[in-house]
Amino acid sequence: MIEIAVKYIERVTGAQPYTGNANRMCRGCVIDSRLVETDNIFVAFSGERVDGNEFAPQAIEAGAAAVILTKEPSRKLIRLADDHECAVFVTTDAEQFLLDLAQGYRSRMHCTVVGITGSIGKTTTKDILTELLSVRYRVHATQGNYNNLIGMPLTILSAPKDTQVLVLEMGMNSFGEIERLSKCAQPTYSVITKIGTSHIGMLGSRENIARAKAEILVGMPPSAENFEGRHSVLVLGGEDDYTPFIIDTFARPAGVDVLLAGTSEDDDVCARNIEVGADGCPEFDITLENGSQYHTGLSIPGAQSVQNALYAAAIASRMGIAQYEIDQVFHKLAITGRRQELRHATSGATVIDDSYNASPESMAAALDLLTRLDCAGSRIAILGEIGELGDDAARLHALVGAYAAAKKLDLMVCVGGDGAAEMARAAKLMGMPEQNISHMATTEQALARWGSVLAPTDLVLVKGSRFVGLDRFVEGVCADVRK
Repeated sequence: MIEIAVKYIERVTGAQPYTGNANRMCRGCVIDSRLVETDNIFVAFSGERVDGNEFAPQAIEAGAAAVILTKEPSRKLIRLADDHECAVFVTTDAEQFLLDLAQGYRSRMHCTVVGITGSIGKTTTKDILTELLSVRYRVHATQGNYNNLIGMPLTILSAPKDTQVLVLEMGMNSFGEIERLSKCAQPTYSVITKIGTSHIGMLGSRENIARAKAEILVGMPPSAENFEGRHSVLVLGGEDDYTPFIIDTFARPAGVDVLLAGTSEDDDVCARNIEVGADGCPEFDITLENGSQYHTGLSIPGAQSVQNALYAAAIASRMGIAQYEIDQVFHKLAITGRRQELRHATSGATVIDDSYNASPESMAAALDLLTRLDCAGSRIAILGEIGELGDDAARLHALVGAYAAAKKLDLMVCVGGDGAAEMARAAKLMGMPEQNISHMATTEQALARWGSVLAPTDLVLVKGSRFVGLDRFVEGVCADVRK
């Protein structure tokens, strides 16, 4: 984790010092006063419901070496800080303070940084790449959903000093956010997984989403430069329709080379002859950038996982991970929870827990998996509403409903408000029998109505945006034992 003397905090971040022992060492950084340990830096954020500045006294008494406020400290607080030899700083922007502090630490580590963004597949790509690179490097990677303007710098600041590779997810809600993250992280390698419809309600169009994701190039050095012993590269999907736009408009002007990963023989890293087994796990022939070709497979379900694996393999191969090492890792992968995780219900039914989040594209991929896995009973989809679709919400929910109807499901339960109702209407319009369609306003209603009727031979997909809370449905029907 970060170690920095109080006297250097102003130099790195521009925060204004009020008091403190300039030579005291700070170790680690937190934004929750309840997590403060001895010598931590505590950064106070002012939220809608909680003002972190009010918890500065608790942080000081817990042993913080420095507290960073967004309001001028009272005399009482200054006296308390002096009594505990705690430094007090004030910044006008707590987010930027974290980014600046993290950038300073990242620069001192001299490690290789991989940035990953995109509409879907970020976490799976990150998980696979982390496993691949851990074969040879000391890797520190994003945990959970720490991929925003607060979470990503905290990830950097928590990295051990001897970290060799940082693998960082970069999420966003609006223009300019990924640019700020990229400037902080300065990635040598980057991946844009896919330009989908997530956040289209905020950005207005897929082209705008592409522009926002392409901001990851802002912090990357040109490929012609030798940056800490490596030359930069951006990995894109070979068959993504916005790939030419990103190359011509952003990558080429930035002087960053591009690697294409996909299913075409023209791609630098490609997969052919993809076959999904009875357990939902894909096998395929892979060709790496260096021309190496071999047959491999993934231990995680879903054909869409192949594309994410290709992104990861493209970076890993560039960083010296051998063919046999990539193959070995592919066959022993595990995934971050609630992403197409196979579990057992107490009734014996098999549940595909994909409740972490959703987009129209990932809904389609999950429905594909539902119909590919072996099932002796009913195929059931518990589908939650999808958020952040803006003016396109009705149309995109209808497309999901129509896609589900084409899968000939035995039961589709749509959970949520207008979007869920639109999925149900579209499925009925496209020929799904009315008795096979159910609309429930809340997860609790869905659980009460359908949770107790699952048969031992049923196969159940549970997927929706996080705000719907379909993880509660999964926990309500599943045993504690995970498959």
